[in-house]
Amino acid sequence: MKTKEKKDLHTKSIAELRTMLKNAKDAVFTAKLEKSQNKLKNTSSLSLKRKEIAQILTIMKEKEIENAKNI
Repeated sequence: MKTKEKKDLHTKSIAELRTMLKNAKDAVFTAKLEKSQNKLKNTSSLSLKRKEIAQILTIMKEKEIENAKNI
């Protein structure tokens, strides 16, 4: 994920982040499936997707904390 894409994540709503999270988790699942069948050529894509999931979860948590402080 590039720096600009990371900054764009901060502008998205929690609902949009949830859909992105679901898509990323589905991508990891299919990549794991392909890896087990020896069809996956770029195995580093698994770790990149896992990092993307972690970044999305971190931003979601930050937004939840921020919303809790504002209440």
